[in-house]
Formats: sequence, C-alpha cells, structure tokens
Amino acid sequence: MTSVEIGRLYGVGLGPGDPELVTVKAARLIEAAPVVAFHSARHGRSIARSIAEPYLRAGQIEEALVYPVTTEAIADYRTVIEEHYDAWAARLAAHLDAGRDVVVLCEGDPLFYGSYMHMHKRLAHTYPTEVVPGVTSVSGASAVLGRPLVERDEILTVLPGTLPADVLAERLAATDSAAVMKLGRTFTTVRDALERAGRLQDAWYVERATTARERVAPLSTVDPADVPYFSIALLPSRVHEETASALRAAEPAVAAGEVVVVGLGPAGRDWLTPEALAAVEAADDLVGYGPYLDRIPANPRQRRHASDNKVEAERAEFALALAKDGGRRVAVVSSGDPGVFAMAAAVLEVAAEPRWKDVPVRVLPGLTAAQAVASRVGAPLGHDFCVLSLSDRLKPWDVIAARLEAAAGADLVIAIYNPGSKSRTWQVEAARDLLLRHRSPDTPVVLGRDVGGSGERVRVVRLAELDPAEVDMRTLLIVGSSQTRALDRGDSGTPVVFTPRRYP
Repeated sequence: MTSVEIGRLYGVGLGPGDPELVTVKAARLIEAAPVVAFHSARHGRSIARSIAEPYLRAGQIEEALVYPVTTEAIADYRTVIEEHYDAWAARLAAHLDAGRDVVVLCEGDPLFYGSYMHMHKRLAHTYPTEVVPGVTSVSGASAVLGRPLVERDEILTVLPGTLPADVLAERLAATDSAAVMKLGRTFTTVRDALERAGRLQDAWYVERATTARERVAPLSTVDPADVPYFSIALLPSRVHEETASALRAAEPAVAAGEVVVVGLGPAGRDWLTPEALAAVEAADDLVGYGPYLDRIPANPRQRRHASDNKVEAERAEFALALAKDGGRRVAVVSSGDPGVFAMAAAVLEVAAEPRWKDVPVRVLPGLTAAQAVASRVGAPLGHDFCVLSLSDRLKPWDVIAARLEAAAGADLVIAIYNPGSKSRTWQVEAARDLLLRHRSPDTPVVLGRDVGGSGERVRVVRLAELDPAEVDMRTLLIVGSSQTRALDRGDSGTPVVFTPRRYP
C-alpha cells in the first residue's frame, strides 16, 4: 500500500485591502493551491476572498470558514468560537492528510491580530507549515494618512480597542505614537480614552485603508454610528509633526493669502480639470458644502470647513477672512462650474465690499451639470440654448415664469437647474404646463440625475409625459426646441438626442 505524502499548510497575508498590495509570493501560492480557505460572516461574503479573487483559478477547492457569531457580546462566545476553530481545523486536516496543500487567506498579516493564527495553533505542530507575511493594516493606514508613525527613538504602541477605557487612556498617555485596532463598537470608548489622555486632537481615523471605500478624517469629527470594524485610530509621530511645524515656521511670512473658487465638475476626480485639481491640492484650507468636500480625499496638511448649502454668503465671508487674516490659501469648492448657479457669484458679491479689496480672488471653471447630462444622450445643446433655475429661493416665481415664457417663445433649448426639492414640489408641473403652450407634446426632455455618481440615472421622455415625481434637486432637465430630435439607434437603452446646428 502506497503512503500519501501529507500536504503543506500556508498562512498567507493579503495586506490591508488593495489586491495590488498582495505580495508576489502570496499571489503565486494562492494560484497554485489545490485548497483555498477563508473566513466569512454568516451572509457568506468574505473580505479575504475578495482581496485574493484576482489570483484564484477555476477548479480550486474553496473552504469557507463561516463564523457562527460576529460579536463577542454573548455569554458563551469563547466556547462557541473555540468549538468552531476545532471543527475548521479538522476540515483542513482532512485535506492535508490527503496530500493537498492548503492556503488559508488572512487580511493584513497572518500573525498580527490575524484570523489565521487559530488554525496555526491547531495544525502547525502536525503538518509542515509556512507563514507568508503581509502588509499590516497599521502600515496601510499610515501610508494612506501620509504621516510616519514613529521617527528616531519614538515608541509605537499597538492596542486593541476592546481594552477598558482607563487602561487605554493610561497607555495612550504614556506612549509617543499609537495604533488602536478593532474599532467598530469600541469607537466611543477609544475616543473617550484619547480625550482623557489629552491626545484626541492629535488622533486620526482611517477606515478601510487602500480600498475603494477608504476614508480618512480627524478622529474627533467622526460619527460613532458610521464606524465599521475595519478601521483604525492613529496617533502619528510627534517628532515628525514638531519638525514639520518648525520648517513651516521658518518659511517666509505670507502677507496675504488668496481665495480660489474651484469647480469640481458634476462628480468625482475623473470630471475634475488638472487646473482645478492643482488648486485643491495646493490649498491650506478647503471651504464648501459638506457633500462636495467629501469628494476630495482628506489631506492631514489641510483644514476642512464644511457648512450647509444655504449659507453661501457666510461661507464666502469665512473664506475671505481666512485669506486676509491668516494668510491662507483657500479653495472654495463648488459642484459643476462655480460660475453657474454656484459659489463664484456668492464669493465675488461679498468680496466687492471695501474691507476685502486686498484679498485676491480667482475663479477656476468646471464641467457643468448641463454638459454632463447632455453628453450622456448625445448633443441636445448643439444649437442655441439657455440655462435657468427653477428655484424661487432667491428670486420670485413670476420672474422665473416670465423667463421660461421668453425662452420657450424664442424656441431655445432649455437646461433647467434646481427643478425640485422636498420643499418645492409644484414648480416642475407648472413649468411643464407653461412650456406645453409653446412646444409640441412630443418634444424630447432629458432627465439626468447624479450623472457621474453612483446613483446616475438618465431618461428621455416626451414633454407631455414629464412626471414631477421623478424630479429632485439632483436632477437636471434639458427641454428640446422644435428642432431637437430623439432617435433610437439600437445600441443602448437610451435614445440619442441632438439639436441640429442649422435652423430652418
């Protein structure tokens, strides 16, 4: 009878989340392994598997090690989970006994708070074993933050957020730098401990580092309700900050700053011009409506000042004061183009006051929402058009109606901003009925919502079928002229809409 050579166990670190941070060795072992094991929650999704997916191949045996519970907030958690570790180890041992190598996937580093270590303790003394280190979540978070954790003779302390608050506070007060793991439910305890240690203002929050859902923010600004388990609190190097501050202090004093009003385009970085991006990156302070500021990755060097969307004048005055009194380079960010129903006019209106005459103000254009929506269907703005807003917050409805009437009578294509909101529910219907007095019921109307964003939706309807219930503040309407055409070319679900350049 021929004996079977036993398989080899590999604990493979995957790094903090970006599949490109998986080591060459880890990728090779994952692809070659007959058996790949990974932990997952009861819903079946596995973060470890999602990171390793580019390196998996067809025909591999996958062993999902499903946690029976996801929280320690039950009386017999340790007993329950240890029983499952034993059962999982037995499953993997069966493969190893049959001569099949087993790769156990682990986020971060397998032996740094890694889930793999529980298999290692149960199997490494029986089977040939190799641990492949990975980039730790602490290293990933530090890289994303862009600050060193330790420098020269500093001491780094790594703490689990599950420690009691008084123990956390004592350790945080005594160390130079720190990383606190396992936030989630423990976030409030960790924040309170940082405050008690006098370190809260130095602390940074990093969530899902190196992934598409990455988030960086001063820890004091984070809402505890939004904190997942895969997040870290960091206290970066004190030496680094002291050196950087000294270098900044040695720079020549700036007599006065400037305000740059920047158009971010309709959505993320792909819609941002290089000129606008350079201005945002060079700024000392970023000022704007909260959701627009959220489009810009956090930079620890910069200060961010978010405000509500109904305080444009106050926002402008605040930006001008930062530039004048603090010599700061201030970027006031605006969606789309700042000169189209946005912040450029608000800033310049306030800057016209004599007290701000020495503060330079520049305006950098951005791609407008009208252009973005038009591009999704073709060229509805191919001939003469006008742009107007249906919001009656800053001008009365009779003025809006008169302008609509004039544009409709002139047979212009009309791009309509701010058509509706939770508090303005009747204007779209009124505008539609007014336009129908001048336009055919078959006139194409383009409805573009959140173009470029995750909730993008573009539809083309007849003017007579325009439903106000489909319209909100994130929707832009383009109403065609008598010459605008909508054609179904069969290559997409949305008709092509264009307005010919020649007018009969």
